[in-house]
Amino acid sequence: MQPPNKYDYQTLIRVQRPYYGNCCFSVLQGYRVKIQGYWLASGVLGVTASIMKRVVRNGADAVVTKSIGSMPREGNHGPVLAVSHGGLLNAVGLTNPGIDAFAEEMVTLKKSGIPVVMSIFGNTLEDIAGVASKAAAMKPDALELNLSCPHAEIGQIAHDPDLTYKYVKCVRDAVDCKVLAKLTPNASDIVGVGKAAQRAGADAVVAINTVRAMKIDIRMKRPVLGNKVGGLSGPPVFPIAVRCIYDLFRNLSIPIVGVGGVGSWEDAVEMHLAGASAIEIGTAVIGGLDIFGRIKKGVENYLQAEGYSDIGQIVGLAARD
Repeated sequence: MQPPNKYDYQTLIRVQRPYYGNCCFSVLQGYRVKIQGYWLASGVLGVTASIMKRVVRNGADAVVTKSIGSMPREGNHGPVLAVSHGGLLNAVGLTNPGIDAFAEEMVTLKKSGIPVVMSIFGNTLEDIAGVASKAAAMKPDALELNLSCPHAEIGQIAHDPDLTYKYVKCVRDAVDCKVLAKLTPNASDIVGVGKAAQRAGADAVVAINTVRAMKIDIRMKRPVLGNKVGGLSGPPVFPIAVRCIYDLFRNLSIPIVGVGGVGSWEDAVEMHLAGASAIEIGTAVIGGLDIFGRIKKGVENYLQAEGYSDIGQIVGLAARD
């Protein structure tokens, strides 16, 4: 099946940003930046303005904040992190200061000119609409709806196309800024959920959230995480993310922001070929914030070697009939 023509990507971020060579990471178009480039993923360092500014100085084109809710939240009891099979298990439980307290960080970020995608969540339609309205008033460049955290009560939203439609539509009706819906690989039909988000007015989907997983201590004979179950990220989930992005690209007409296990420029190229217009990087920043610059340089060299002048030429190339 031939996917819809989507290579005139919808614009996302209104900022003045430099041009980074053939990859066209931040092409100026009347101060509008396309959905492209390499972003800090939600939940990784995206808590304070000072940390997020460091990430951008190291080459990130945008930062996605930690998911913010209506009220302060302590999260799950520890342990909340564990290493397993080359990946990272986390069950933090959406710890955050609440939307009102986060306003101060947003003021600092906006003064710095940093492109910010604010990740938000809500337990009910009324809750998410309220958070979205307050968040939009802070003028983020977009909202990313966390509909699928596998270690919190909101984890079931993106399993259900009807529920996904209601949550996305609720936010879409409440705000004027761009709305991105974050999907889960744990859903039985991620394409059906993606189509529901698209019908509801999402400007893009983000795929994927972490994979529901567990680690057991063989000496203690008990789950390692305090929450027992957590979300797996890092290299083990990369092939899952690629498959989900590929399937979504072949069935949706809105852009896809890819996320899940990207740790090298080769991974980034593969994810672009599957259909990702932009890519979020999370667990790999543990190895150093220079990951953004290294991936950009590697992708740029790949494009030149393969004879492409723009990254848009390879987006979804592997998914075309």
